[in-house]
Amino acid sequence: MSTAILTGQPVPGSSLESDLRSLGFDVRLADEAGDAETLLAAVPADQRVAVVDARFVGHLHALRLGLTDPRFAASALPGAVSVQPEARRALTRAVAREGSASGGLAVATDNLAERLTAALDADGVVVFRPELGTLVAAVPADPQERNEVRQAVSAVDDEAVRLRSAVKARDGFFTTYCISPYSRYIARWCARRGLTPNQVTTASLLTALIAAGCAATGTRAGFVAAGLLLLFSFVLDCTDGQLARYSLQYSTLGAWLDATFDRAKEYAYYAGLALGAARGGDDVWALALGAMILQTCRHVVDFSFNEANHDATANTSPTAALSDKLDSVGWTVWVRRMIVLPIGERWAMIAVLTALTTPRITFYALLVGCAFAATYTTAGRVLRSLTRKARRTDRAAQALADLADNGPLASLVARATRVRLGAPLLVALGGTAVLAVSLFSGVTWAPVAGAVVYTVTSGQALYRPLKGALDWLVPPLFRAAEYLTVLVLAAKADVNGALPAAFGLVAAVAYHHYDTVYRIRGNAGAPPHWLVRAIGGHEGRTLLVTVLAALLTAAQFKVALTALAVAVALLVLVESIRFWVSSGAPAVHDEGEPA
Repeated sequence: MSTAILTGQPVPGSSLESDLRSLGFDVRLADEAGDAETLLAAVPADQRVAVVDARFVGHLHALRLGLTDPRFAASALPGAVSVQPEARRALTRAVAREGSASGGLAVATDNLAERLTAALDADGVVVFRPELGTLVAAVPADPQERNEVRQAVSAVDDEAVRLRSAVKARDGFFTTYCISPYSRYIARWCARRGLTPNQVTTASLLTALIAAGCAATGTRAGFVAAGLLLLFSFVLDCTDGQLARYSLQYSTLGAWLDATFDRAKEYAYYAGLALGAARGGDDVWALALGAMILQTCRHVVDFSFNEANHDATANTSPTAALSDKLDSVGWTVWVRRMIVLPIGERWAMIAVLTALTTPRITFYALLVGCAFAATYTTAGRVLRSLTRKARRTDRAAQALADLADNGPLASLVARATRVRLGAPLLVALGGTAVLAVSLFSGVTWAPVAGAVVYTVTSGQALYRPLKGALDWLVPPLFRAAEYLTVLVLAAKADVNGALPAAFGLVAAVAYHHYDTVYRIRGNAGAPPHWLVRAIGGHEGRTLLVTVLAALLTAAQFKVALTALAVAVALLVLVESIRFWVSSGAPAVHDEGEPA
């Protein structure tokens, strides 16, 4: 139970007390500053506490936004302030100072909540102030002003605003016009029945897994059912975020589940399509793995670019200016959002093609569409980077180094080698090119030699901070090199089960890379060094896979890939789950993938 301390005498006819109770607050009255200090001291230290001016007039949802959002240690709106336990000491100090200064005078006309908010600001506490839009929140000074504010409250439909604000402000065309118009009502239905976003997220995952199972049957009826279930899974995927925003049920665990389950659903569906195709005599595992690699690398490009420019200054890019101008032309916004094939358009395309065509055609369309989208977005970001006059910060450079995922071998090379080969991106490109040529050389041990060169250049690429204009391309380049090495060598093994084993290995490693991204987003840094060392880093895994391919028979290589996939998956999952359910996990709330 949270506690709300109402300062001053309640206004006759006011619904403030009942509104606060409906939001889960135990309401207590304070006539004097000393009373507020006493009441605050009586509230258990692990509870949220709010101080609200008894003259407050406003919408219930305004109070909800300002007083109950769990993401912020302190939040405020006119006439009210709320703190969670981590900001409790600062509020206690502020109330004590007010009690001493007032000398016991009544606080009804003193607007104590506003002064406490100012005191928290002065104390260095970050106070969140929600954007209210058309919602009303005010402290009228006299009866005439109170009547005017009440009329303003009556003129705005509180519930309509709440429903509308539950939908993400920036989303894809398909999601905005084909899903959100009704999924928001599903979110409200869930909220009124006490369902949580995590439960809806889990239901979305289960629905997608059932869809993957239907696709794995390889029958036309199974493909049709799979397409329909995949669309329904996406509806639930939109609903869980809308439910979180509608009822302010944010949680660290929920953010992690939402982010990771999206990847699990899509890639499990790829596997289901590949299994279904195999039942019909068509082996498309290479296409499925290629689609997963392409999609993962697209995301790494997005993440790397965003982290590189997270706190950059002096953005004077003409490309960015052109993009801003195009945003003023409505139809160009939607076209540009659609051609990058965001999750809504992508899943809709996959669902329709699954139901009407074959897995092979579905993967071909997916690969072509994602390749075009990746080319378009990457080219635009390269142009922005080349024309932008900005200084990259140490934080951004460290984030890129963490995303690179260099392991112990690359670190050893970086420390032991005294000769520096050149700019980080050029060095990484050179090593990747050598590795790529070696994979297709036809010589048994050539990939091992290529992987050795790749390991050396990986260490060299990170010997200095990644602050160059295009250095944000280094992490996605490493991702592509590692994943494609596994794909090529598994395809060359030409033995039944090698590509599915490679699919599992890439999925496990990709999960580790996504986990790294979300930790960095929450300012928690990269995964612990022991984990990176234990799974070898990208260069260690690449070298290991090439050595296994050279030493073992095709059948043995398949078994080795499977064992490696299981080992990596167990290590990264156990550590990831331990971190995200711990009290130290960051409160990251993903508003949707960028592509």
